[in-house]
This record gives sequence, C-alpha cells and structure tokens, in this order.
Amino acid sequence: MKPQRPLTICAALAIVAALGGTAYADDDSEALEATGATAESVSAGPSLFANCTIGGSTGAVVSTGSEAEPWVAVNPRHPRRTIASYQQDRWSAAGGSHGLGTSYSHDGKHFTKGVLPFDSCAGGADHGLKYERASDVWVSYGPDGVAYSSGLVFNVSDPSTGVVAATSSDDGKTWENIQPLIQDTQAEFGNDKNSVTADPNHEGYAYQVWDRLDQTATTLNGPAFISITTDHGKTWSKPAVFVDTGVTPNTQTIGNIIVADANNDVLYDFFDWITYTDATGSRTSDVHFAFVKSTDQGQTWSKPTAIAPDTSVPEVDPNAPTDTTKALRAGANLISAAIDPTSGKLYATYEGSDFSDGKYDQIELVSSSDGGATWTKPILMSQVPTAPAFTPSIVVDEDGNVALTYKDLRNLKPGDTTTVPTAEFMLTFGCGDEATPGERQISPVFDWLKAPYATWGHFLGDYEGLAVVGHGKFRPLFAVTSNDPADPSDVFSGVFGMNPKGSPKERAAEPKSGPSGQYVHGRRGRV
Repeated sequence: MKPQRPLTICAALAIVAALGGTAYADDDSEALEATGATAESVSAGPSLFANCTIGGSTGAVVSTGSEAEPWVAVNPRHPRRTIASYQQDRWSAAGGSHGLGTSYSHDGKHFTKGVLPFDSCAGGADHGLKYERASDVWVSYGPDGVAYSSGLVFNVSDPSTGVVAATSSDDGKTWENIQPLIQDTQAEFGNDKNSVTADPNHEGYAYQVWDRLDQTATTLNGPAFISITTDHGKTWSKPAVFVDTGVTPNTQTIGNIIVADANNDVLYDFFDWITYTDATGSRTSDVHFAFVKSTDQGQTWSKPTAIAPDTSVPEVDPNAPTDTTKALRAGANLISAAIDPTSGKLYATYEGSDFSDGKYDQIELVSSSDGGATWTKPILMSQVPTAPAFTPSIVVDEDGNVALTYKDLRNLKPGDTTTVPTAEFMLTFGCGDEATPGERQISPVFDWLKAPYATWGHFLGDYEGLAVVGHGKFRPLFAVTSNDPADPSDVFSGVFGMNPKGSPKERAAEPKSGPSGQYVHGRRGRV
C-alpha cells in the first residue's frame, strides 16, 4: 500500500469549501454584473478643505478638488459598511495634501464625505495636532467592527513630522481616540509610509508601523517602528524599532505592512529594504523585498528574510520617457501582501521589470506555502506583456480566492505624446490558478497626465485599496482623473465577483532580471 500524500493547501481549501466554509457575517453584499460593470465615484463633490489656506510653500500649488492615494476597509460583521479614505487636495511640491478625507457608507452604495481630524485644515488643532499637511492614510477594521485609522502629518514651515491615530465605532461617521503616536521636531528625522492592521483574532488589538529616517551628512538609517494598542485605540505603546536597519550602513525600510494569520497569532511585516552606497541616499547598492515575522502579537520579531529583488524602474510616459513634465508616480518600491485566512498561504505583489528586460514595470507575484520559509519565483500577472503596469493591490478570501488590482497603459498608442490613456483592471483566480486569472476592466479609460503633479510625477497614489466583502466578492478603491479642472481626480469603488477563468498566457520561464533598485524615491520625498 502506497503511503498517502499530505493534502496540498488548495486541496484542503476545496474540502473546506465543500463543507460550506466559514460564513461571512451578514454576507448581504451584492456583486456587480460579471461583465460590463465598472466602479463609480465615491468622492465626487466639492472639497471639504476648499477654503483652507494652510500649508503653502515656495513653488507649491494645491490641486483643490483632487483625491488620491485611497485605502478601503470593510466591516467584517457587516460587509456593506465601508470606509474609503484618501488624500484630499494634493500639493505639487514638498509632499502631502490639505488633509485626509473619507467617504463612508452603511449600505455599500451611498457614500457620505467626511474628514480625519489629523491636521489643521481638518480640525486637528482641536486635538493638539497643529500640522500643516497630511499624507499616507490607512484604515483597518477589527473583528468587532471597530475601525482603526493612521495618518502621516508634517509641516513645511519647520521640520515637524509625526504619525497619528484614531478609531471609529460607527463605521467612519465619527472619530475618537485621536492622538499622536510619534512627534519629531528635529530636521534629521522623517517619518514615512505608515500603515495600520487590526488583529483579526483579538478584539481591541491593532498594530501601527512605519519607517523613520534618521539622516545626517554622514549617516543614513531608516528602521521600521511599531506601536501597538490592546484597548481599542485608547492608548498605544511607545514606538519601538522592530526592523533594525543599523546592521547594514546606509539602509532603510519603506512601505511596511503587517498581515495577520487568522488561524494563530503569527504576524508578518512586509517592506522594501533599500541600501545606499553612502549617506546621501542618491545611489543604491541593494534593493529587495523582505519580511519579518512575530509569533507573540508583535512583542518580538525575526530577522529580515529576503523575498525577491526589487527591479522597478522609472515610471514614465513610454512615448516621452525623458520629459519630466510627463513623468508618472505610482507604486514602485512598495509591496502589497495578503494571507489566505484559511490556509495561511502568503502572497506578495509588486512592480518589477524582470519580464521586460528592465525596460518598464509590470505586475509580478510571488507566494509562500510554508510561512515564508521559501518563496516561488516571480510570475508575470499583468495581462498585456507589452504594456507598463503599476500599483498592484492583493487580497484573499476565506475560500482561497484571490483578487489583484492594478493600472496599465495598454490603451496608449505609439506616437501619442499628449495623453496617457490608463485604466484600472482586476484579476481574480482560485487557489493554485495563478496561471489562468480572469481579468476585468473596472474603470473608464482616463488620462493619467491630468492627475495632480506631486514632487516628481503625476500622482494618483503610491498605493490603492482592495478589500474582501464576502465569498468571491471584492471591493477595490482607486483614483482616476476627470475632465473637470475643479475636480481633477476622484476615487472610485464598487463590489465585484469572480471573473471568468482566463486562458494560459505565454510567460517567461525565468524572469530576465532588470536593474535592481534603479528607481528609488524612498526618503522623505515619498510622502
């Protein structure tokens, strides 16, 4: 008698699905039609900061009415209840926006605009947060329906910078427990790229993480910091280093994101690890994606483990690659990660040039079925190999169904140097079906060059949101441009089901590695 082989992760998931799986609470969300449906704006209308005059600096122009860099969270108890968050009124120079806006819904269809009171334009001064600009908004729901938010705040008139927090117990209608986690006033310090993750296993627990640059004329160090709440955001622990970059001179992390295993207390923090040739941070010697792991609710962490090289290259208009006025700004150097809540399988996606001979970025995917001990080789996920693709996000539902969103330029015609036609796409695939994802366009085609210009490129966000709504149902949140100068960009959302399975695509057997880390805007300019 031959010994039985252990069940694969996908086989185990199939048994779970056959037995009915785990029902999502109040799973009354409605998926849009399988074909022909696109998302709709959830942020249309005048800016709530239109009359604010705070935050100006030399050469900086504010794009009043613009929304960018969105993130979305869905209440696990009531999946129709949604909080969309985004930057409102983006500045062209020195980073950030007038403030952080929200659009919340209790029925999944009708959204009401609000604000996160994190800076002066948004009423933050009433809570001791007298900051001139805000950026990098993030929201995450706990298992009991409490929402945790995170924001980056800073001044342009002085070097003050910080990370702030708040909670909501009414699905984004009001915010409480508004407080700073860290406040720096010295020019050598810069906080950046914060995120928050609520613990799916423990009510009242959440984890805020970010990188903190410490740069002088002779040193550059950018460790990751963590602050933890165990009482629903009433208090947070003193920020502490949990990814130590001091072991390698002139090194920083960026884009720290925690994902939590719903089956146990294991946490994974994903990030980009960037090592520079010297303290100026102008050239890199090593750039790769990595993670650390905790088995005790964030009290202690493993040493970093490499996942894959970061081979992202400059994000440009392919028809005018040297024209800086047409440069794009998207998700290079940032990783999006997700964990299958049933099996524990890990997925990570990012921009890379492995499959384009280093010419342009596409969407790549790696996965791990053993808790991150080993990772697959990168596979190409964006569906038009000749089109640059940007800013991926990924989530997994309890049945092992995966959704992945991104933007690409397949509609750009050769010789067109006046517009950059762009669209948002969503891929879905079941466990183990990465080679045959189904794809759907979920936005109208829009001109990326109409997006606000932010520091080094036309900006719709370094990241975008995606959330699980139910079994095989997903809610993306992303930014698009419009033809209205008074409302230059909006954030769009909708609920989408699984796409029909695609056909196998011809993909390179081995990635042709591009120039690792050629494109890095990791220092404070990422805000």
